[in-house]
Amino acid sequence: MTRTILFQIHWFLGITAGLVLAVMGVTGGLMSFEPEILAAINPGIVTVAPRGAPPLPAPALIDRARAQLPPGRIVRVIVSRDPTRATAISYTPEGSKEPQRRYLDPATGRLLAPARGSGVFAVVEDLHRWLALPGHGNGWGRQVTGFACLSLLYFALSGLYLRWPRRPLDWRSWLVIDGRMTGRNFYRALHAVVGGWVLVFYLVSAGTGLWWSYGWYRDGVQHLLAIESPRHDSPGKPGKADRDETPVDWARAWTGFTTATGGRAYDSVTASARDGTAVQFRAKLPNARHDRVSDELSIDSRTGAVLSKARYADRPIGADIVTSVYEIHRGAYFGIIGRVGIMLASLAMPLFTVTGVLLYLGRRRRKAALAQVMADAPATGGAANATTLVAYASQTGAAERIARLTARALPDAAALPLAALDAGTLARARCLFVVASTYGEGEPPDAARAFARRMAQAPDDLSHLRYAVLALGDSEYADFCAFGHRVDRWLHAGGATRLYDPVEMDGEDADAQRQWQQQLAGLGARTDQPDWAPAPMTAWRLVERRLLNPGSQGDGAWHVALAPTDPAVLDWQAGDIVEILPEQDPARVDAFLARVGRASDDALRATLMTCILPTEADGASALDALKPLPHREYSIASIASAGQVELIVRQCRAADGFAGLGSGWLTQGAPLDGVVRARIRRNPAFHAPADPATPLILIGNGTGLAGLMAHLRARAAVGGAHGPATLFFGERHPAQDDFLSVERAALAADGVLTRTIPAWSRLGHGPRYVQDAVAGQADLVREAVAAGAAILVCGSVTGMAPGVHAALAAILGDAVLETMLANGRYRRDIY
Repeated sequence: MTRTILFQIHWFLGITAGLVLAVMGVTGGLMSFEPEILAAINPGIVTVAPRGAPPLPAPALIDRARAQLPPGRIVRVIVSRDPTRATAISYTPEGSKEPQRRYLDPATGRLLAPARGSGVFAVVEDLHRWLALPGHGNGWGRQVTGFACLSLLYFALSGLYLRWPRRPLDWRSWLVIDGRMTGRNFYRALHAVVGGWVLVFYLVSAGTGLWWSYGWYRDGVQHLLAIESPRHDSPGKPGKADRDETPVDWARAWTGFTTATGGRAYDSVTASARDGTAVQFRAKLPNARHDRVSDELSIDSRTGAVLSKARYADRPIGADIVTSVYEIHRGAYFGIIGRVGIMLASLAMPLFTVTGVLLYLGRRRRKAALAQVMADAPATGGAANATTLVAYASQTGAAERIARLTARALPDAAALPLAALDAGTLARARCLFVVASTYGEGEPPDAARAFARRMAQAPDDLSHLRYAVLALGDSEYADFCAFGHRVDRWLHAGGATRLYDPVEMDGEDADAQRQWQQQLAGLGARTDQPDWAPAPMTAWRLVERRLLNPGSQGDGAWHVALAPTDPAVLDWQAGDIVEILPEQDPARVDAFLARVGRASDDALRATLMTCILPTEADGASALDALKPLPHREYSIASIASAGQVELIVRQCRAADGFAGLGSGWLTQGAPLDGVVRARIRRNPAFHAPADPATPLILIGNGTGLAGLMAHLRARAAVGGAHGPATLFFGERHPAQDDFLSVERAALAADGVLTRTIPAWSRLGHGPRYVQDAVAGQADLVREAVAAGAAILVCGSVTGMAPGVHAALAAILGDAVLETMLANGRYRRDIY
């Protein structure tokens, strides 16, 4: 709750005060070296060539300035011991309230040309201090910049808390930006890491900036430092009293200053007219690191008497801090390193505004996507009585969106936060789907932190529960999907049965979303939903369609081949998936049109071929809001070098008696040499080990042979030495259902396929199902795994896969199987 509140305030202030801070940062950075910049661009004005003659006394310079300037009042004089520095005179012309600065040659008193850029810096300072709004220091602009300073303090401290890494002693997590990051991760890294770099500078800038914004803050600091309240003038500009019209005798004041200091040589002396006839002198000590390392005196210009005197050597630390607030603010108090640090930190301020806005917009997009799902399906049932639960741990709304779509797809399912999964809820549930985000460096989302603490203890008996996990994360972080995997291991440790392996979703990976959607379809979820994350399809030609099991007791299995019209898409690995965009069976569409009384509407017929047909419950208005057909997924049996995607497709029958949507389109609907819309989806969870010497155990039944054949074909294409490969394959009867037997025999003859162990369910003897064949070869499996074999399983999630998993667990032990799952030696493509 604390993190959530702090974060909400953080981003709210960011979108309100961020732009103001960006302006203040850039202008403050420019002002950090204003004297040096003006000197560099004004040779012969701010700086002069030494003439060899000693500089004129200050009173003489003031007299010569009066003779050359328009009528007005001199309010400030700055003289330097450096003969290359011009004498600066600030004066207020008659009829004006704003002082102007001019420069004199210190050797002759000649008035020099106006300095270029001084007007620009005046505007820059007005922007920095009060956004150049009306009223200057007395207007509401100062309140805005004061609020921005308070916001900056909050940003620095709350940002430190919110980004506190899991390994705080690892300096890289604080200071290093991973240049391999992209997009949102890169923005977040810039925001957090650069924020760590400049944290101290921002605390200093904001803490001192408030000095000129709020009297209560200034009084509080002085009280804390036990300092008597002095006068507070704007840095670098005369105060209101400077405009008092009482004449100042500069010669007598300067004589009084020289007498009081014993003629001591200072680096520079700044004399300002204040409080009527009083003149305030600030004499900078030789080799001082900033202007406030100075002796300060107040001289009565009428008598030359000393009104007050404060030697720097006698100044206590509290008084030094109060006197040097401006120098602390611009970093000069800490020397040249401090000035450079403050300047760079100030110039970096827009970075936080830009990255903050980009991150905010990203969150808004995800929130909008979630809101759309909520609008389409505002209720998913009550969790109190539901036995199918979809729990989400979401930081930005992405996980919650997918969880609610999942609950919408599953019959009688309820979505709820992961934090709501208490012992009673888990005891009632029979099927659990978890969509869990990983935040930061392997951390749970804020709302799931309490549940994460519960996972530190062993769960109750969950042997009654079946579950699946979709882990959201970012592969640019070392702890990719760590929290989702923690949830998976915790549920498994409680005895729950894994429906299928955790699906990892990298960022907003559309492939992973569709894979999860397809896995749900294999468990009986709705198949009439459009893709949750659409991606463009490309055109492929249907170049081959051949029945593999004529005379079989089961449904027909077809070999289907698709060739791309664009050869650039010929890029996939063994184990990857092809997604097909089907079209409706024309007979189904005609039956629907006849039912709604629009049998002659050819335009509607063409539209319905690519859309989900409304049900009777949808009503007639549903024809005005048709949704596109969802895709169908098939394991690829071929390798990219073959130039075509080859599939094994079982023709299915839908509940309405017509051919299944995807299988019907591929096996009878799409014309030969006609166009099929398709796209390749990477499926790294079913890629084989990169080392061809790794032994393989391939297990599948029926059309699952397709995914296994791709791995065998990949090894055959590589050639050379490779590890042994054992195939467990199950079907109905060897006479009709021994798919691709000729090619498998050739692979065996070439040494690619070492051994095939079949299981025929209708033969009457031998292993009936493939899991029986696996159990009967326990020694072979155990020895192969001990020799480093990887196990690849491809087939049905509701029948074969659970049985094979149980057989493997009985042979190898659950701990070994979990370890193989974690290190990629046990991989499954189940549907």
